[in-house]
Amino acid sequence: MWIVPKLEYEDSFVKVASLLGSDDFVRVARALLNNPESTDEEIASATGLKINRVRKVLYELQSRSLIYAIRVRDPKRDWYVYRWRVQSEGADVFLAGVKRRLLNRLRAKLEYEKDHQFYHCGSATCPKRTFEEAVELMFICPECGNPLKYYDNSELVSAISWKISQLENELKSFRGAGAAEPGEEVSGEGN
Repeated sequence: MWIVPKLEYEDSFVKVASLLGSDDFVRVARALLNNPESTDEEIASATGLKINRVRKVLYELQSRSLIYAIRVRDPKRDWYVYRWRVQSEGADVFLAGVKRRLLNRLRAKLEYEKDHQFYHCGSATCPKRTFEEAVELMFICPECGNPLKYYDNSELVSAISWKISQLENELKSFRGAGAAEPGEEVSGEGN
């Protein structure tokens, strides 16, 4: 069994692997980065994972276009094996997609926060209510019975605006990797 040396940096491929699954995904991703063109058996040996688990992780990464396999004949055994390679631009495109979906959700949240006036009872376990909900409840919290008072959400609006700006700037660097313009809608998985 050979040991995988620890990477001194975190590649975007490893970050994506951590988003997709458990520690097993990260271990497989690091093994692939440290030993390009590894077989599933070599990856299993390097990570200490069972071969079936390694294959499941590899197939999931392949389904996301993050890695690809090359079929080669193994001269020792005289059968075909797959050698796995990282598809370097795949991780950046995946991350850009995640950021676009997050940006769209944050824009919707910002619009909701700006368009409504909120009321809250002051209890951490109770939700804030819109003005319309507060009127229906006669400004009394149904959970704790305390009066609902005006809730200033300007700090939240400011924080969401800041995050939107940050994501828009990050996405500008992904445009070469197929990222959409910040105002574009994104369709597909996770939306």
